[in-house]
Amino acid sequence: MLSEREIKEALKFPKPETFWKAEPLLGSIYGEEEVEAAVAAIRESMDIHKGFGFSASPIPEFEQAFAAYCGCAYAVTCNSAGPGLDMVMRSLRLQPGDEVIVPSVNYQAAPLAVLGAGGQVIWGEIDPRTFELDPVDVEARITPRTRAIFPVHMNGMSAPMDELIAVGERHPHPDYGPIPVIGDAARACGGGYQGGKIGKKGLATIFSFHTMKNMTTLGEGGMVTTDDENVAKYCRSVRMYGSEAEAWGTSNVMTKVQAAVGLVQLGKLDGFIAARRRIAYERTRMLAGLTEITPPYEPADCEHSFYLYTCLVPEAWAGEKRDLLMQMLQDEYAIGCVVANRPAYLSRRILAEHTKGQRNPLSEAVTARLFCVSLHPAMSDDLNRYIAAAMVRCVERLRKL
Repeated sequence: MLSEREIKEALKFPKPETFWKAEPLLGSIYGEEEVEAAVAAIRESMDIHKGFGFSASPIPEFEQAFAAYCGCAYAVTCNSAGPGLDMVMRSLRLQPGDEVIVPSVNYQAAPLAVLGAGGQVIWGEIDPRTFELDPVDVEARITPRTRAIFPVHMNGMSAPMDELIAVGERHPHPDYGPIPVIGDAARACGGGYQGGKIGKKGLATIFSFHTMKNMTTLGEGGMVTTDDENVAKYCRSVRMYGSEAEAWGTSNVMTKVQAAVGLVQLGKLDGFIAARRRIAYERTRMLAGLTEITPPYEPADCEHSFYLYTCLVPEAWAGEKRDLLMQMLQDEYAIGCVVANRPAYLSRRILAEHTKGQRNPLSEAVTARLFCVSLHPAMSDDLNRYIAAAMVRCVERLRKL
């Protein structure tokens, strides 16, 4: 842990004039290369015989590059991760009563995609150390109606995909065979698993290029990766009204300007992730010995992208004292924190009503202790030390309460 002298020195860093959000509004780093790529795509589109096109170059090039990055056969662009989640879930052609197991510690998008596709959400518990969907709990919840397992790669780290896939294979659906695993990687672009990249394992994986995410295509955008040709064909069709799939669809396409910028961002992604990891590891080192803060955990088979720096406070600090710690960091040091995420049924009434009678007590208890502290690849070492020192000071004061 930081020494008293190091803490005092670190807190000489000026309090940020602009509040550092827990999730900064630009999660990646933009430079002139992105500006030049966007302008070039716009200039090309000024030709009335080209315009902005329909899936025009460089959209296919971006898809091919992203598929290669993840090690997949196919990648399909879309205008946001939300429609990507919807498209993949609709590709299952769920029938009334079909169940999809989803971690309740989740953003609302994934369970809403199940609801929107006509399925029944079954809430799964998380592993209290990794915050990922627990395969043991999933296995206990499988029924003959289970059609999919839908983990989220939580806060930048891969879910235990091999274990979840094995569960699905041990309990095949009576009509459809092995239960597919679909990954929500909205927060985990660039992270690693089993020596490869997140996006290879499972039936399909959905990524977000929203403005806060690890890479971004002008503030919105998404991608679906898969090795399944039928899933890829379905998503390509329904992102533009669904004629080829003879399925319902609407317009969820990415623009060529976004794709041009996406190619530049993809080329920088590994550098962004390396910066996030270096900052996270250094912060963890500076907090070592601060017993009231449990830092993020990284299993040996994962390469955490640290989209969020996710910590736990002790059980005795759950709820009110955790909230006070977050408030102190914000008010006194201009450092943002967020609880990402409480069980989704606690934040969306439509999901609570859809899953009446279901609760995940372990997940509720863990997320009463969970909080995430601001981290960004452009964060300076001085600011990172300031954040660590501020966390130490706040904990020291809270010990006395």
